Amino acid sequence: MARVFPIHVPPSWARHEHYARRVLHTLSRNPDRVVLRWRGESLTGAGLAARVHAAARTLDALGTGRGDTVAVLTRTNHPAMLVARHAAHLLGAAVVYIRSHNPRSDAVELPAAVQAEMLRECGARFLVCDGTHLPRARELARDPGGRPLLVGADAGAADLAARLDAPPEPRTPAAVEEVPPHAPYEPDDRAVVAHTSGSTGRPKSIGQSFRTWNSLVDVFPGSPEPGRPSRFLAVLPLSHTIGSMVDAVLAEGGRVVLHEGFDADAVLEALAAEGVTDTYLAVPHLYRLTESARSGGADLPSLRRLVYSGTPASPRRIAEARGVLGDRLVQLYGSTEAGGISNLTPLDHCEPELLPTVGRPFPWVSVRIVDPGTGREVPRGRTGEVCVASPTVMDGYLGAPGTTAPVLRDGLLRTGDLGLIDRYGYLRLAGRVGDVVKSGGLKIHPAAVERALLSHPDVANAAVYGVADDDRVERVHAAVSLRAGARRDPGALREHVAGLLTPEHAPAELAFWDDLPLTAHGKPDKAYLRTLAGREDRLPLR
Repeated sequence: MARVFPIHVPPSWARHEHYARRVLHTLSRNPDRVVLRWRGESLTGAGLAARVHAAARTLDALGTGRGDTVAVLTRTNHPAMLVARHAAHLLGAAVVYIRSHNPRSDAVELPAAVQAEMLRECGARFLVCDGTHLPRARELARDPGGRPLLVGADAGAADLAARLDAPPEPRTPAAVEEVPPHAPYEPDDRAVVAHTSGSTGRPKSIGQSFRTWNSLVDVFPGSPEPGRPSRFLAVLPLSHTIGSMVDAVLAEGGRVVLHEGFDADAVLEALAAEGVTDTYLAVPHLYRLTESARSGGADLPSLRRLVYSGTPASPRRIAEARGVLGDRLVQLYGSTEAGGISNLTPLDHCEPELLPTVGRPFPWVSVRIVDPGTGREVPRGRTGEVCVASPTVMDGYLGAPGTTAPVLRDGLLRTGDLGLIDRYGYLRLAGRVGDVVKSGGLKIHPAAVERALLSHPDVANAAVYGVADDDRVERVHAAVSLRAGARRDPGALREHVAGLLTPEHAPAELAFWDDLPLTAHGKPDKAYLRTLAGREDRLPLR
């Protein structure tokens, strides 16, 4: 017998543009279906709705509403990250995940001063925390510039007066209650404060309206098989790209499996044991998963789509991944500011000549290639800056006056990526505007050197960046991780790059890592790598 659904859900929510209302309607249709898995525990549709209801009641009692911002500080992919977002959005408030700003990994906590600045920047009145982060949350609550009210996310924060999982007394004796209260829904209100990856510098805070977030949820493709909803494995933080993907899966009636980080063996096990149909990985994660699947065998009976993104992918490594993982790969090109821009479909992956591209633009995205200096559109086939118009584009940057106008101009977002549209309509990237190493009078794009290094059979991953020496002469530096059993031979790698490109492109210095340090988005952390230039643990080439 199905349990009583804890929230009154109007029939009109079935097709409501507000994603959270659609999620609740879907949960109400199958209250006993398992929709969330975390640390081996299962949560049904009714159970998730009850948590969202409790959180909404608690936040409402504290005075949360339109114009407010709820901050979240928990372990990666704690269910409270999802519950707090849905509850805040039902009340018309925005959400910010302050650990998403971390430039290394979610295992290293940001300094309190930086976190306090993030809270002040978005005007957060409430801070949801778990027991693990309660000491830091209390420190942030004493900041004179913010003083957010603390809200506990789990039993570890039980001594806090306000708790997401401890709602006030019911307002009516009825078993089924209204979500409090029905505040006017305004699509242009801010919904999320996200952060760029910061692979080349300090990440920026960006604002996304409800209209933008709803569009991000809407464009994620649903299950291709009627009656068989998606089961999505989340290994990257819910504060990043996959947040809207997870919301789309729940709105469709699917199941989400939450992992607190990426581990190749754990992913392979979950793909089989949990019946996962879809997952999203950063490019370095895909490389590691391919190696693990090749050595231990891959049992992927239910996997339909493996989406990968984050950095330019090596055509050779992608071909290897397809050989091991099959015709399930989907390459996504996009950014936090733009959302998804283009993709390579599984069928595209069958054509080797398409692997150096990032696919064709999505139907809802308009792409223009312009001269970076003049902003004028360049002829087809010529390289310029990639500019896009899309319903998933951000509203602008926060806390940095003057940074939005140069990026959002004439109805277009200037991505900062260099690329061209080829004769078949596929987008080919060439590097970043300004991310150029000027060495020996030659402009060197790090992306080109990375592709050359990744084409070497011994290289598992690579990051290339410029570093100025004592004479302020910029030189090409590279950090690489090698495949298991490969010998460190910087000379061979340098010759490989010189042979494919020019001698000037060959790295002046190489650093070898077991695994490259990544940002929270799964991209090589070039800002951090650049700070290590010249240290004794790096191996220079002569």
